[in-house]
Amino acid sequence: MKPLLLFCPALLALSLPACSAAKKSADAEPVNRYAMMAQETLDSLYSNYGIDGESLLRENYPHDSSYKATYLAGDDHNVSNPYSYLWPFSGTFSAVRALYDATGDSAYMVMLDTKVLPGLERYLDATRQPTAYASYVNSAPASDRFYDDNVWLGIDFTDMYLATGRQGYLDKAKMIWGFIESGRDEVLGDGIYWCEQKKHSKNTCSNAPGSVYALKLFKATGDSAYLDAGRELYEWTKQALQDTTDCLYFDNVALNGRIGKAKYAYNSGQMLQSASLLYGLTGEGRYLDEARSIAESAHRHFFSGKATDAKGDFPLVGKGNVWFTAVMMRGFDELYRTDGDPKYMDDFVRNLDYAWNNARDTSCGLFHEDWSGKDKDAKKWLLTQAAMVEMQAIAASYFSSKE
Repeated sequence: MKPLLLFCPALLALSLPACSAAKKSADAEPVNRYAMMAQETLDSLYSNYGIDGESLLRENYPHDSSYKATYLAGDDHNVSNPYSYLWPFSGTFSAVRALYDATGDSAYMVMLDTKVLPGLERYLDATRQPTAYASYVNSAPASDRFYDDNVWLGIDFTDMYLATGRQGYLDKAKMIWGFIESGRDEVLGDGIYWCEQKKHSKNTCSNAPGSVYALKLFKATGDSAYLDAGRELYEWTKQALQDTTDCLYFDNVALNGRIGKAKYAYNSGQMLQSASLLYGLTGEGRYLDEARSIAESAHRHFFSGKATDAKGDFPLVGKGNVWFTAVMMRGFDELYRTDGDPKYMDDFVRNLDYAWNNARDTSCGLFHEDWSGKDKDAKKWLLTQAAMVEMQAIAASYFSSKE
């Protein structure tokens, strides 16, 4: 990692002036260019979703007081709320963490300590045990607690510990793991549920990143119990939820054994990341073979569009949940760091460039979901913007690794 001295001092105030990254980027080396893009997108995020005097954020731009989330497990979405739910807010943790990884700039540590993590603690629920993060702020009536929401946070805390050695990050990661373990049982043979209050299914989005989380905890602690858990969750998810015709992953299995057959980019992406990690930790070649098979199918399936740049035609990520794409990119990045083949990451970079030029609303600096630029979003989701920051930062790290 090479520290990059390219950010404005006003970063800590979270109100950086536009640095005209698009103009500067043409002559900047790739590492700096993508870090600058990520910083400018982060500035736009806080400018458009921030609340004066608050560490919390709005969920949509423009803000709509009647907005009701539709991705929850029950009736919580029937109540409008002034703040973002945990899932979109957690994306800012991943975004700032990725920027710290890419740049080594201590200003991002300060941002985590003074802005992101204080906001995150507003979702912490210690009244129900094990302690975990709830889907909405703890000053409101009790809300559901999702295992996948907490897994994503656990991964970020573990990554921050691996990057910094700060014990507080590892303590948080272990605390969250205790909650994840409470959602794992032998129903259907193994696996982690999706929602603590509504244990109706076991989902790939809990189990695939659960495996990644456990493997990262093994790297952080050396405790073989985490390695065992990571391997077991990977193998159970493969057995229960993989489509053997294309190596991709279905969404969930209900307790009656019925498979929810939707295929989302993040599910296959996390199994790709887990397989890559397992190969690195165990040296067992079958995991690398499985990772490459998932990668090839995911690239074919989720890069379903076509675009043209100065180099010619290339496959474009299809319209959909942009954060799902960001989590898939984590898997492709892990595979690149495992086998050194840049082909998939190079396609991701071309996609990010194309999105910058075609899917970015320059009036507010925010991105539409459709990277082709054809469909424009009247309202833009917080999590989409956080995902763009994370991917731009991953691109910066990718080029840094090539130097």
